[in-house]
Amino acid sequence: MTFPATRDAAFERLDGFLPHAGADYAQWRNHHDRDGAPTTSRLSPAIRRRLISEAEVCARVIAHHGRAAATRFIDEVCWRSYWVGWLQARPAIWRRWRDDVASLTAALDTDPDLGARHAAAIAGQTGIDCFDAWIAELRDTGWLHNHARMNFASIWIFTLRLPWQLGAELFWRELLDACPASNTLSWRWVAGLHTPGKTYLARAETIRAMSGGRFAVTAPLATDAIVPPDAGLPAPMAIAPADRIEGNARIGLLVMSSDFSLETLPLPRLTAVAAPETVSADLSPLRADYGETARADAVARAVLLAGVAPDRLDNDHMVEATRAWAARHRLDRIITADAPVGPIAARLDRLAPALAADGVQLLRLRRAWDDVAWRHADKGFFAFRAAIPRLLALPVGAIC
Repeated sequence: MTFPATRDAAFERLDGFLPHAGADYAQWRNHHDRDGAPTTSRLSPAIRRRLISEAEVCARVIAHHGRAAATRFIDEVCWRSYWVGWLQARPAIWRRWRDDVASLTAALDTDPDLGARHAAAIAGQTGIDCFDAWIAELRDTGWLHNHARMNFASIWIFTLRLPWQLGAELFWRELLDACPASNTLSWRWVAGLHTPGKTYLARAETIRAMSGGRFAVTAPLATDAIVPPDAGLPAPMAIAPADRIEGNARIGLLVMSSDFSLETLPLPRLTAVAAPETVSADLSPLRADYGETARADAVARAVLLAGVAPDRLDNDHMVEATRAWAARHRLDRIITADAPVGPIAARLDRLAPALAADGVQLLRLRRAWDDVAWRHADKGFFAFRAAIPRLLALPVGAIC
């Protein structure tokens, strides 16, 4: 199983899947495969890093099938945008999850029962055939079908009685397409914490049917879903407006993993291009390697646009390295993609004041798709769907 790690490969994958993105997708999307063939595009790792954008994917699918026939596929593409926008207004959920992971990881060493059950789960030694197979698939490929993810999370929480936070941490490390919003919030949704009281309970007969009989699922699964304790949902915050580029200046382009197709945006003339080394300390080697390939492709395209040699920044000392890069090229401004809540946004938050102290402005460009999606992700997805026609009407590659 391979996943496109360059922009060209992502478009090739999309074009190959286009005939199946209409009625076939609507009928078979919850099945893990169909006669051995994938039932989904498997473009999510590329979309996650914006090797190819949601707008580009939807535009090609609509051109092939028309809007009505492609509704189910477009809805699934937009789910990610909804999750990101919902979390963008509630960053405390992300911070709370990271804090919980730290304390629960420490508890694995002091609570023998929790430690033993967790060790058996991540080793794929639970005796639940589907779950153990999914653990192996996750480690071998960095991917699971969405239906498998939902049932994996349900078994983890309700059958194995493990903290959802540690399950989300496992996915965060292993999944090629894991993002702060869709990963964290999907686990909370299964647990009954996103829509309070509404849980997802795995059922053996459904797993057998959607896997095409691959799994017998004879081990007993939980029949009751006990919602884990939670601090509740924080009130939504206002989302800050996007930065805008004005005037003439010596401008550097900083390529971050939140958007690996910055050259598709209306950029000014660039003086320099740089990218930090891929963040890999808490990621699986498979995910780190995928990110590195995608980063190299993104930098190559940006360099082709700018006509300058690229600089690579020391990841362990990014603030200092970026300040030195800006000074070396006498930059007035640095532009990058507006990263949503998560590790990249946190790094940019630390970088901006350090650059400002040197008289360098950090500008975060936001795609118009994100600006519209985030503003309409304040309630549930079905309310968000009303904004999808506005998203589809936006010019591909537009910034706000």
